[in-house]
Formats: sequence, structure tokens, C-alpha cells
Amino acid sequence: GQAFQAVALNAQRRLDRWQGQVNARELAGQFDYQPVLGQRGAALQARLSRLKLQTGNDDDTDGSGPAAPVPAPDTLAQPGTLPALDVTVAQLHLNGRDLGALDLQATNRSTGGGDGREWRLTRLVLKAPEAQLNATGNWATLGRAVGGRADAGSTRTALNFTLEVHDAGALLARFGMADVFKSGKGELKGQLAWLGAPYALHSPSLTGQINLDLANGQFLKAEPGLAKLLGVLSLQSLPRRLTLDFRDVFSQGFAFDFVRGDARIDNGRATTNNLQMKGTTAAVLLEGQADIVRETQDLRVLVVPELNAGTASLIATVINPAVGLGTFLAQAILRQPLIKASTQSFRIQGSWSDPQVEKLPVPDADTHTPPSRPADATATDGATPP
Repeated sequence: GQAFQAVALNAQRRLDRWQGQVNARELAGQFDYQPVLGQRGAALQARLSRLKLQTGNDDDTDGSGPAAPVPAPDTLAQPGTLPALDVTVAQLHLNGRDLGALDLQATNRSTGGGDGREWRLTRLVLKAPEAQLNATGNWATLGRAVGGRADAGSTRTALNFTLEVHDAGALLARFGMADVFKSGKGELKGQLAWLGAPYALHSPSLTGQINLDLANGQFLKAEPGLAKLLGVLSLQSLPRRLTLDFRDVFSQGFAFDFVRGDARIDNGRATTNNLQMKGTTAAVLLEGQADIVRETQDLRVLVVPELNAGTASLIATVINPAVGLGTFLAQAILRQPLIKASTQSFRIQGSWSDPQVEKLPVPDADTHTPPSRPADATATDGATPP
């Protein structure tokens, strides 16, 4: 589904293989291609110095001209049509974004019975100065689902991934979100699946779980339109909407020792019950839901200011997602009168760009209840979950 311009190609046939060099505006390097032969599938080995791919109608941001036209989704490659791949790219651009160096290995095989095919990703490494992504997974065709909600041409992508982050602020700037985050080092890992191709993440069907553990960073003050989800976590809405004593803590950007927690994602809705953020002057405990598709939230936030040594050590305790925030509060926080007296509780609802904040009474140790499920959380969009 790609268009390549100003192509110079030099290739030779050696027995059953094609070998050669290619140079174009979008790519340059050497290749070795083995076509389909009998029951043997096709295979491509490539060593490229650069590769530019376009998967949407974004403008070409590198100044080389307008983006090449992109085919309709139903004309794009299916898992069964792709060859096995052994590809390295020194500089990969996707939709105008520089993603760094790529190392990709994948095989194509039948999943058994019928026309089912699987493109199995055995190695995916994306390496940039700010971070490195390591992933494995597959892209497979789906048979007709119960109720006919997915036809035989539907596909599903599943990934196991680890993102090692060296500088979260610089990584976000690479993806067009500059000046919303500073520093930050750690790891994001998990399993994700969605309907469609690996290069076209489909948020309404996104399902899986992730774990975040990030240290020594800062949420910077940003307008609501920029990095909206980061704006939710930065809690800028608290001093903007209420008269509190946290203006010096949050309004200019919350600096943290760590941010960590787990989230479960179900058809584009992320739920957490153990997100912790600890700074030098306050700690934040958070649970609830965020709808990635509709960009809405229903969150319960507890802020514990003026940490002393005892409070800080409690907050530093990792909250097991199987236990959740409620049990942790009841057992470790709310039974201590001095800590409870300084703790503030809030509920944040509404859109990411215009959050509605309500101050709540701090619950007693034995009466904690999680926030209610949003009224529209059961709405469906017709997408079939993986």
C-alpha cells in the first residue's frame, strides 16, 4: 500500500532469489528476496539506511513534499500476503515521525484449517536515544465471530511489549508533545491487542493490561488541548477549579519521585485501582476509569500533602492491584489520624479538556468505596473485541 518516488533499482536473479540495491526518496539499501516457491512462502531480507512509511493522510512533515496517497483500508495487505521478514533500518520514519532504528523479524504461517494465516512477530526492536521498545506478537486473520460482528477478512494484532524509557520528556517531544513533561526514567510494559493491522492501532477495540514504573520526572504546565491524558494525571485541574493549598504543588507542574501502577484496558476504557505518584511535598493515590475513545474520565483522587518520613514510607509501598487502593487506604493510611487529617479527597469527571472536580469527604477506614462506573461505560460502538 505504499508509493515510492524517484526509484533507482538494480537487481539480479540468482537461482530462485532476487538480490540488489534500491534507492528512492523514501528508502535506500540492499535486499534479498525469495519469492513463493511451491509450499515455501516468500521471504525478504533487507538492510536499509532509511525507510519512510505513511499509514494515514498526515502531511509529510520533513519538507520533501506532500504525502503519498494512501489506499483504502480494505485494499491494504492482509497477514497472509506478507512475506517473512528480516529487516533492519538505521532510520525509520512513520507518518513523518522519526522512530529511530528498527530491527524486525517475522514469519508467515498457516494457523491450521481453512484460510487462516498468521504473521508472527518474533522480534521487534525500535531504538532511539530516549527509549527502546522490545516486542513480540502476531497479526492474524479472524474467522466469522458469533453474531457476525467480524467477517473472515477481519484481522487482529496482539503484542507483548516492554518500553525502556531513558528520558520520557524527550520521548514525548519526539512524538509531537513537547513541553508537557520533563525527564523521567523507567519502564512501561504489558500486553495489548486490537482489531486491525499492527501499524493502525484501533482504540475502540484496544484491550489488554499495562504496568508503569517511572522515576524522577515532572509534569509541566500545559494547555488542556496538549497531551490531554497527561493533563489528567498532572492534576492541574485541582488548583484551577478549587481553592486549595496545592497551588504550589500542582499548578506549575507536579515533580515526582515515582509514578507507578497498573491499568486494565477493555475496548478502549482503561481502569486502574493502584496508581501512585509521590513527590517531595505531596503524594497522590488514584483509581477509576479513563475512556480513551471518548476522552472522558471518572477518577477518585486522594492527595496527601506534607509528607513526613512515616507517610513517605507508607506511600512508597507498592499497592498490589489484586488488593487495590481501597484496602491499602483502610489498612495503611486512614487508620492513622494525623495522616487522615491532612488527606484531601476528590472526584474528577467529564472530558479530559474540561475536567469537573468535586471535593469529597475523606472516607473512614471501613467505608471506602470505589468510584461508580460512568453512565455511558456500557455503550458499544459495534467493534468486536479481540
